[in-house]
Amino acid sequence: MTTTPEHDARIANLTFASVYPHYVTKIEKKGRTIIELHQVIEWLTGFSASDLQQLIDENVTFKAFFERATLNENAYLIKGVICGYRIEDIETPLTKQTRYLDKLVDELAKGRKMEKILRTG
Repeated sequence: MTTTPEHDARIANLTFASVYPHYVTKIEKKGRTIIELHQVIEWLTGFSASDLQQLIDENVTFKAFFERATLNENAYLIKGVICGYRIEDIETPLTKQTRYLDKLVDELAKGRKMEKILRTG
């Protein structure tokens, strides 16, 4: 299943600051911590907690967020379905990277062990 250009543009223009509170709510409802959320985000992007706060303060889009990120070399190991899309089949790099993040947050919220979330090759 491929994404539409409209879908890709919508993701590119979403701000990280608008989505981040939803990540926090999702994981805290399930008993996980912001520290764990930051660990997952740092694994994927290389951003520390202070980096994330700066990106939130700057109100960066996901496009800018991932342009500044250093994607983990094992990110390609993130597979499965998120938001109705099979990650492996997404062709647009930015949309795929955003769905990687969504999938990691989802796994955290579902109680998956951190060792499994932070994939190793």
